[in-house]
Amino acid sequence: MTATPAPDPRPVVLFAGEPGSFAEDAVLAAFGSDVHAEGVAGFRQVVEEVAAGHGAAGVLPIENVVFGTVRETYDLLGEQPLTIVGEVIVPVHLCLAALPGERIEGIERVYSHVQALGQSETFLRTRAWSLLATTNTAGSGKMIRDRAEKGAAAVLSPRAAALFGLEVLAQDIQSEPRNRTRFLIVAADAAHVPPIRTGAAGPRGSTLLVSVRNEPGALHRVLGVLAAHDLNMSKLESRPSAAHDWQYVFWMDLDADLCAPDAAPALNALRAAAVDVRVMGCYPRAPEPV
Repeated sequence: MTATPAPDPRPVVLFAGEPGSFAEDAVLAAFGSDVHAEGVAGFRQVVEEVAAGHGAAGVLPIENVVFGTVRETYDLLGEQPLTIVGEVIVPVHLCLAALPGERIEGIERVYSHVQALGQSETFLRTRAWSLLATTNTAGSGKMIRDRAEKGAAAVLSPRAAALFGLEVLAQDIQSEPRNRTRFLIVAADAAHVPPIRTGAAGPRGSTLLVSVRNEPGALHRVLGVLAAHDLNMSKLESRPSAAHDWQYVFWMDLDADLCAPDAAPALNALRAAAVDVRVMGCYPRAPEPV
């Protein structure tokens, strides 16, 4: 009789996609081998599973230096009572890979996530390939492997190509040599998150979700509070309000710890200037990868 394997005792951290994806790279960079990285179907599944307590934490992409903000992440985080507990920045190296024995001259179709196709657009324009979008980069390689699909290639990471037994036809095809993606680490209970390795001893930042009145000068008053308290805003993103048509909420990244006791006057002033201020998290900022 074959013995049943013992369950993995490590905390589960969820990511969207297949093994070998950049989201899994984010989990490994943040936690190393101290956690069990588990892939799910998409960003919504990460948020809902973590909110339901089915994972100690989850990672979600929030912005890329080439394609900018991942707006779906903001909208999903606005729906659930999750806390941002950290961040990690992952270098994005892309390659073109296909089944062993395939040659680049025989490729007709290229699969990948739409962002990866955009991030390698300069290279992909050099040939008359059909570009086909998939749900994630690593998944495109798995699909080619599972279908044994000839005449097809995937844009994905070299690690994912190796995991699925694909042969690299072209290396480093990303248009921006320093391409990288910033991921947020989110949790339902910050006290049960495993130690995060990225930026633990560095400066801290905060992310706020701010609602303002639909009237002249409303956002200006909020920004005036930041200036009065010498708080630098490193990012401002507007998203449609889920509660009111044609109204917007604002996501703000601040280079300060708004959860610290000495930040209470600034936070109180922000709440007086806005309709609502939700502190989404105060966390160590991740260092740029070398």
